[in-house]
Amino acid sequence: MSKLTDEEIKEINELYRLLITNSPRCKEDEEKALVDKAFRIAFDAHKDMRRRSGEPYIIHPLLVARIVSEDIGLGVKSIISALLHDVVEDTEITLEEIEHTFGPKIAYIIDGLTKTKEIEKNSIIPDLIGEVSEEVRSKQLDNFKKMLLTLSDDVRVIFIKLADRLHNMRTLSSMPRDKQLKIASETIYLYAPLAHRLGLYSIKTELEDLSLRYRNPEIYNDLQQKREEAVKQQDEYIKNFIDPISKKLKDNHIEFEISSRFKSVYSIWNKIQNKKVSFDQIYDIFAIRIIFAPSADISEKTQCWNIYSIISDLYMPMPERLRDHITKPKSNGYEALHITVMGPQGRWIEVQIRTKRMDEIAERGLASHFKYKNDNQQESELDKWLRDIREMLKNPDSNALEFIEEFKLNLFSSEIQVFDRSGKLVTLPKGSTVLDFAYYIHSKNGNTAMGAKVNHKLVPINHVLSSGDHVEIINSDKNRVQREWLDFIVTARAKSAIKNVMKAENRNRLEKGKKMLESAFKQWGQSLNSKSLRTILEEFRMSNKEELYSKIGSEIILLDDIHKIFKKESSNKWMKYWKLTIGRATGISLGSSDKPHPPVKKSNKFSKDNPFILTENIEDNTRSYIIAPCCTPLPGEEVIGFLNVRDEVIIHKSKCPNAVKLLASQSNKIVPTRWTTHKILSFPGKIHIKGIDRLGIYNDIISTISKDLNINIRSINMSSNNGIFEGEIELYVHSINDINKLTVTINKIKGVDFVKRVENIEQ
Repeated sequence: MSKLTDEEIKEINELYRLLITNSPRCKEDEEKALVDKAFRIAFDAHKDMRRRSGEPYIIHPLLVARIVSEDIGLGVKSIISALLHDVVEDTEITLEEIEHTFGPKIAYIIDGLTKTKEIEKNSIIPDLIGEVSEEVRSKQLDNFKKMLLTLSDDVRVIFIKLADRLHNMRTLSSMPRDKQLKIASETIYLYAPLAHRLGLYSIKTELEDLSLRYRNPEIYNDLQQKREEAVKQQDEYIKNFIDPISKKLKDNHIEFEISSRFKSVYSIWNKIQNKKVSFDQIYDIFAIRIIFAPSADISEKTQCWNIYSIISDLYMPMPERLRDHITKPKSNGYEALHITVMGPQGRWIEVQIRTKRMDEIAERGLASHFKYKNDNQQESELDKWLRDIREMLKNPDSNALEFIEEFKLNLFSSEIQVFDRSGKLVTLPKGSTVLDFAYYIHSKNGNTAMGAKVNHKLVPINHVLSSGDHVEIINSDKNRVQREWLDFIVTARAKSAIKNVMKAENRNRLEKGKKMLESAFKQWGQSLNSKSLRTILEEFRMSNKEELYSKIGSEIILLDDIHKIFKKESSNKWMKYWKLTIGRATGISLGSSDKPHPPVKKSNKFSKDNPFILTENIEDNTRSYIIAPCCTPLPGEEVIGFLNVRDEVIIHKSKCPNAVKLLASQSNKIVPTRWTTHKILSFPGKIHIKGIDRLGIYNDIISTISKDLNINIRSINMSSNNGIFEGEIELYVHSINDINKLTVTINKIKGVDFVKRVENIEQ
């Protein structure tokens, strides 16, 4: 490895100087000395290492430490941990040496950031189509689980990991395309929601934008350009809107800052996807933010409402869009007053009102939350969330994927507030049911729930709750936990409690079934060995003995039926012996037992140089792959292949949410793919058309599709209203090129305002 140049050393020293200078919580000489020692150790450990981009490796921990300090606002221990976060994993330095030099707390944090080397054997990964693969080791999920386990004791591990992920995303351009997709998918699947849940708005926004940039570069670049143009166009309008407000606030002697905030690229894209609208149809692309310094003698809440009064005197408010996050802060600690008013030119504008304290919490989340928390303060929503996570972490039996899925359920952003019987307010994720509420109160309350009274009306346990509901659970000790409950609950607490009950019941069935089978074999005077078990498993088409014991214990499989198998086998022993003996002597094949076994199908070794070819068979009209029904990709689109348990390749669009999930959780199952030309097989496609109605326009569209482009029409659903026509046409196409050519051609027809492809992507 090449030595550091003078310019590189100069850059490293400057980055370190900025780290020390700009760290608000690193001011004491003793603290600076500890940080300096950590930097020297990290520098020496990484001095011969470079990143894929070619830059010295030490720059990475330096910039991670700056994010931890400047963007998140953490202190000296976190800065030291960030500087040393890779030394145990990538160098000869041990955790014991770290503990000896910096103490057990920093060693604990670094251990939480260090990837696992031993992987759990029971990490069972479900396949996309609902099957379960054999015992597959998932490093990604196990590493993430290990990191989150430290949440029980020190949340700083999560903050540093998010800073590490943010810098990795900022430098992702140097990675190959397959690595970019994998890392970007992990980011949008786990890290961005986690940052949001911890209240790190700016980090969450940047992670989302960077993920979109690498997953869908064309979409990102297009929206980024449109956003920049919109920002320029709105400058004058925003100034005209703000000026009267600024004057009024100054007249009332309020110290304030007022600015505009534009939607991020990812937020714009997300709204386009969810609302099925175009960029031009997004009207809340920006909002106004007022941050003020509150007076000490008046409550912050009162002062926020005073500013609301000032604004409502200037512009007419929309009452139904009022959002009071001060009286009831969001679960990530967010506080603000959001109002929507009618601005100039009849446009609705959102105005966010917050104090400087509220603004710091909004930008830095949980980190600043602790800064403002006092000893007498009641348990916050963040404290409650962390408590829920810690309860979930206590379940030692969950595999890595199950753990992550349950954790993600706790990253909810949309919430409801309901009241229990005593009038206590309970916050739950949107979509929560009566049963979710029951388990929130207590696991026993959930296990015995048989119904509820919601607003004094009797409802079933799967009834979906709404904000403001008054809930009273009806219990019965005779009620039993049902597997079907998992189909409608949404909270991790409820899911974990139900699974724990089912696991306990299953263990009891296993033990009971095993004893019953052993006792039966003794009674029959036969030996229960591995051969006997294999015979039973083959007969009942089961994969393992645990399943067998469970079904015996629950009396799904009867002992009499098992006894019949061995009676039949015993009676056939003489016939088998005769066949084998006679066959050997005469050379005559008797029955199918002499036929060779078919070869076991083995998975191919795939690589970037040897991708799986996505082909069509002209002779029998088949293809070498399976199309995922969740996104139905077309030949020519960027796709990702996954191997299922039958070694079949399932292809997804790279932007499909399921592909993102699989990339984040099962990268070992990724298969590089390459399209060939498709001319024989047809694939379903759909386009959306809108425009000005005129006589004969439907005929022109159909004629263009069928005659000019030679594309088969599957169905047409068009309608006209007050001179505007709109509708969808389903087609049979050979590739994405057919769709692209079609949209360009139809767009030229007189009266057509726009035409676009309708993608089938399940969110």
